[in-house]
Amino acid sequence: MSKRGKRSPVDNLPERRACRALLKRTESNKVPQERSAWVRLRVMSENGLTAAQHKMRDAGVAEQAITVFTHYYRSLEAGATGLIPEETIEPLTQIDSLADVEVSEEAAREALSRTVLIRLNGGLGTSMGLDRAKSLLPVRDGKTFLDLLVDQVAAARRRYDVSLPLILMNSFRTREDSLEVLAGRPEIQVDGLPLDFLQNREPKLRADDLTPVEWAADPELEWCPPGHGDIYTALLASGLLDTLLDKGYRYAMTANSDNLGAAPSARIAGWFAASGAPYAPEMCRRTPADVKGGHLAVRKSDGRIILRDTAQTPEDQMHYFTDQFRHPFFHTNNLWFDLKVLRDTLADRGGILGLPLIRNSKTVDPADSSSTPVIQLETAMGAAVEAFEGATAIEVPRSRFLPVKTTNDLLLVRSDVYEVDDDGLLQMVPDQACTVSLDPRFYKKIQDFEARFPNGVPSIKDAQSLTVEGDWTFGADVVATGEAHVEAEGSPGRIADGTRI
Repeated sequence: MSKRGKRSPVDNLPERRACRALLKRTESNKVPQERSAWVRLRVMSENGLTAAQHKMRDAGVAEQAITVFTHYYRSLEAGATGLIPEETIEPLTQIDSLADVEVSEEAAREALSRTVLIRLNGGLGTSMGLDRAKSLLPVRDGKTFLDLLVDQVAAARRRYDVSLPLILMNSFRTREDSLEVLAGRPEIQVDGLPLDFLQNREPKLRADDLTPVEWAADPELEWCPPGHGDIYTALLASGLLDTLLDKGYRYAMTANSDNLGAAPSARIAGWFAASGAPYAPEMCRRTPADVKGGHLAVRKSDGRIILRDTAQTPEDQMHYFTDQFRHPFFHTNNLWFDLKVLRDTLADRGGILGLPLIRNSKTVDPADSSSTPVIQLETAMGAAVEAFEGATAIEVPRSRFLPVKTTNDLLLVRSDVYEVDDDGLLQMVPDQACTVSLDPRFYKKIQDFEARFPNGVPSIKDAQSLTVEGDWTFGADVVATGEAHVEAEGSPGRIADGTRI
């Protein structure tokens, strides 16, 4: 409450209202013994929050990020789960399609000239056994994701004669290596703008008492990123948001750094500028392979478009979530937003967009399931769609969604299913991509994957699927056709040079 007794916009966020209501009910309904236990729990929680705030300040975390963390800590404390039941939403079935958009060349160029590209580059690819930025993994002809991204940006700059800044959102673990690579491409720098800004970090919380966890074996594991929803806080706290607006940039397009399909698009930039929308994600038609991808829906209570991920769906309602006809589009995590509207909205809300909380339960050491159970407070970047009145979405072709999350995906983008054109874009050669399934016991980690394809991946452009069971090392010039299947019997072994599967 302010001194005049009026609530700030932040106080009216749903999580704050729920927190106040829960505290009021709890205080009034407890018998003396229960109230005493509740008071002890409340004090313990207050101590946990204070300890977390001190830990963040001691580590130099920005005050804006601490304010946002405090907001989500209170939501967790109030029992927020982040669940979005099916009965509270209506499916979103009608959106604009890029195939139907008409944008003049001049309007497209003008919009792109006021656009900045931001790539999420904080991930280490630990699930694939990597220990540095996944974007530094070689993909094609010795070029990494980051190399190809720079090539795409350079090509768009030449074609449209625009500055088109490329800025990475790094984590502490990815910053040094990534900037070292970009130092070898000085042409990518735009005067007066940095090449990156840092994602914030926050303490992992003990699941039993919500205090910051301690882990002497590796103190770095005591910290976690707040999810990629932190991009908005980090843009504000770093000062980059103001800098971009001061230099005349109005729009941002952001995507994951491992998505080679999310290339600069003057056409989408022109559509977004003409739409007047403050925010718009790129969506693709769902197929049976996309049933776990997040989708948009319309919240019944206020008509806002919202994002729902698997973690936000009640377990007994997953059949609704995975129904590709009920929810026909999936979220690519390619986003467009208006920088000025973002700054104004953050100012109105005290720096807090109020995105839905994602309560992520893990262990402090992800590689040790017996280590201390913790809770990570996260938000999703795409969830900001509900924070902006008038937000919309656009359907894009599947070619704009080529993420590499597993070694199955890596084999596909390294294969002859794709060719890299002069603009650094991956163009599909056959009409449909091959489905790849490698035995996770032997191919999941990048070191094991590389060891089993010492001469490069097989040709799969004439295959509908490639399934490998067992432990096989592939020779040179192996060709897969049709529904290719390598069985486990006889492994470990070697598939000879020139074999046709």
